[in-house]
Amino acid sequence: MIFEDKKKLLELYNAVSGKHYEDPELLEINTLENAIYMSMRNDLSFLIDARLSLYEHQSTYSPNLALRFLFYLSDILSGMTADANLYGTKKVQIPAPRFVVFYNGEEEQPDRQILKLSELYAVKEEVPKLEMEILMLNVNQGHNPELMEACHTLWEYAEYTGRVRRYAKDQPIAEAVERAITECIREGVLKEFLEKNRREAKNVSIYEYDQEKHIRQEREEAWEAGERKGEENKLKNQIQKKLAKGKSVSEIAEALEEEEDTIQRLVKELS
Repeated sequence: MIFEDKKKLLELYNAVSGKHYEDPELLEINTLENAIYMSMRNDLSFLIDARLSLYEHQSTYSPNLALRFLFYLSDILSGMTADANLYGTKKVQIPAPRFVVFYNGEEEQPDRQILKLSELYAVKEEVPKLEMEILMLNVNQGHNPELMEACHTLWEYAEYTGRVRRYAKDQPIAEAVERAITECIREGVLKEFLEKNRREAKNVSIYEYDQEKHIRQEREEAWEAGERKGEENKLKNQIQKKLAKGKSVSEIAEALEEEEDTIQRLVKELS
């Protein structure tokens, strides 16, 4: 939302790329409308100086980002070359792509890291024939200070989201977001944006927080399920050993301090 404004987007691009462009009209935004893959929307894609930049905001880490960007890039280039003669003898030029993920999740991540498409290949090749590199930047408070200094809007965004998270620890998320918005407007943090888009910003913040919380809970549940499965497999191994020694279900239950029904069920699964 914030960086859909060309002036702020150019500020961000300059900070990330080290360039010093001044005219926002040089940007040609070509974001895919309603482009959703695996519940992730392509946030921003734009052209400047014959380069295609694809920017994505993520609050959860995924090792599959390179593959998802490959899908985005394919769709964008298909649209750009729809009227070109791909079977002709003349080269069809395409912009050089660059991929950046702005990460602000709660899971600890380094300031910057490179995610490669080749890391997802089932067969590892010394020199992959198709490679993509995704730059993931941690834009949480306390990370990438040089980037934050170069793009004040990004610093303001980190300040706002940081407050939402802090306040949400002690009060309902809707109240936490409202408090963060009110304070930020009063203190001049994203003031113009929040005043103009207060309701939408609040709804998006609540949605993103709830989504992040849901994903975190799913991971915790999966981990707990894995723990339970591991304990059950360990118990099955113990049961097998005792069955091999001719022990009865009741004897095994007593020895392992488990209910007979539990031992009986696991014995059936083993048979």
